[in-house]
Amino acid sequence: MEPTIYLFFNGTCLEAMTHYAATLGGEVLYVFRNGDAPDAESRMPGGDHLVMNMMVKLGAARVMASDTPDSMHSKPQGFAVSIAPPSLAEFDRVYGALAKDARSVEMPPGETFWAERFAMFTDRFGTPWMLNYEGAKAAGAAS
Repeated sequence: MEPTIYLFFNGTCLEAMTHYAATLGGEVLYVFRNGDAPDAESRMPGGDHLVMNMMVKLGAARVMASDTPDSMHSKPQGFAVSIAPPSLAEFDRVYGALAKDARSVEMPPGETFWAERFAMFTDRFGTPWMLNYEGAKAAGAAS
């Protein structure tokens, strides 16, 4: 079994997930909107534009998401989506795209004892991220 990340947004699901797919080289597999529901009982509160369920493929991983009605939406906490770019250049590109207009930057890009570059931030959509490029500090790398 492999876990699937499921993200919740407050009306920005389609924009956020499309941005993630474009930034991370992924593919939108499907989008079901509130307006696609066959009847009123199948709908969530809110307008037809809200996303009920969406899936994006990022490499071998699947990320799912939906919008939530205002009354049910809460700030994400206790987790971060972690990405390991394969190079410093790719780290910088991904950080630039995901951290643009970030709500907060908990740890700006910098060197750590475990990685050549690491960053923690919450993007403009409210998703917490960690980017980690180990580089020469990767386990087993020559000193």
